[in-house]
Amino acid sequence: MNRNLYDLLGLCIAVSFILALKGLASPKSARRGNLIGAAGATAATVLVFFAPQEISQSGTATASGHHHTLLILLAILFGVVVGVPAARKIQMTQMPQLVALFNGVGGGAAALVSIVEYLKLGSAASTPDVVATVFTVIVGCVSFAGSVVTFLKLQEIMTTRPVVFAGGRFLIAGTLIGVLASAAWVIHSMGNTSLLVMGLLSLLFGVLFVLPVGGADVPIVISLLNAFTGLTVAASGYVLQATLLIVAGTLVGASGTILTRLMATAMGRSLFSTLFGAFTAKPQAAAAAGEARPVKSGSPDDVAILLNYAQRVVIVPGFGLAVAQAQHTVREMADLLTSKGIDVAYGIHPVAGRMPGHMNVLLAEANVPYEQLVEMDEINPTFPQTDVVLVVGANDVVNPAARTTPGCPIFGMPILDVSQAGNVIFLKRSMRPGFAGIENELLYDPKTTLLFGDAKDSLTKVVSALKNL
Repeated sequence: MNRNLYDLLGLCIAVSFILALKGLASPKSARRGNLIGAAGATAATVLVFFAPQEISQSGTATASGHHHTLLILLAILFGVVVGVPAARKIQMTQMPQLVALFNGVGGGAAALVSIVEYLKLGSAASTPDVVATVFTVIVGCVSFAGSVVTFLKLQEIMTTRPVVFAGGRFLIAGTLIGVLASAAWVIHSMGNTSLLVMGLLSLLFGVLFVLPVGGADVPIVISLLNAFTGLTVAASGYVLQATLLIVAGTLVGASGTILTRLMATAMGRSLFSTLFGAFTAKPQAAAAAGEARPVKSGSPDDVAILLNYAQRVVIVPGFGLAVAQAQHTVREMADLLTSKGIDVAYGIHPVAGRMPGHMNVLLAEANVPYEQLVEMDEINPTFPQTDVVLVVGANDVVNPAARTTPGCPIFGMPILDVSQAGNVIFLKRSMRPGFAGIENELLYDPKTTLLFGDAKDSLTKVVSALKNL
């Protein structure tokens, strides 16, 4: 392929990546942006096979830069065979885990590619190439190991609570010092043993880095590790002299960093306290053994009556809505209320669910009008004028402990002010705490009514009762 044509196609692909990010900024254009990005990534993969031959200083043409074409095609085929069915069958509730694994696989792959390139160059590797390799291996291994831990937390294979132990902060600091020392060793000696030691220490640091993070903060860590993976890909692009990898990695790294900062702000504290605040958090007082606190529970008919005679209703969706696959039923209920002349809106917390935009995507899947999705800062001032708030599967994002209980895992996080509404209805399976593992005092408020059961089943009964009123 002609060099000019090759570069022009590469530029078009780079632009497609930028347009994809622009599209993903809004639920209305997210699908289009995703398709543009996928098309660009596919084109970039195909374009590699048509890379023009490089002309050496002697004037002879050299190889186009790729070998083992059959193995590459087999690897791509394997990825398609595994990836397509997995992507089609994955449920929305499991999407955060999938994203976490994507982060880890991307970072790990970039680290492995850099290691292979480093071993191929051997003593002929230049210092800039070695530095880029060191950076890629460290950040890639941290991203891979950390993403595995976030996956285990999200899948609840391990505890979602912060994992802290005596001397933990010193072990983390010592491991980081070891990583940096081994990096200097690699750059100085350019040896394989030093590279192996650095990789193992980086993997250990990735695990220790994520263990102290509580379940409520896992979405922020996913975003941060996503940024790490982007930087790793960009660095590996430098090692491979692949411009498209540099562009794609830089875009992912930059957007991931911005998103991480925005989410940390939404949680109401610094990124450092989000990652390591568990080491300084004060222990929570345990409830008295056998203590039974009264709550007010109701029936679907009771909930229907409250909703039917309201003038304004705000629905607050949470992860429980996704688990129950109740998004279509809640939209049916909202449509029914709207037909009765009731003002209906959805209050969306920036970190509702278990990843950024989780609730927006879930509700868009049920064709909920975009204008009904209202972000936290915009909807909070309206709660005093709201007759009924219906909380479906959410807990931490409406928990007053974020303001009243210093030292708790979510203290300082901005919340939806549902306690200011006239009535609050909680749809819950049980009195089990939310993902952060702390009790919600709002459940015991006299204005709160609890409707126990599966969210979809409960909403279906509420809809039926509303139709009879």
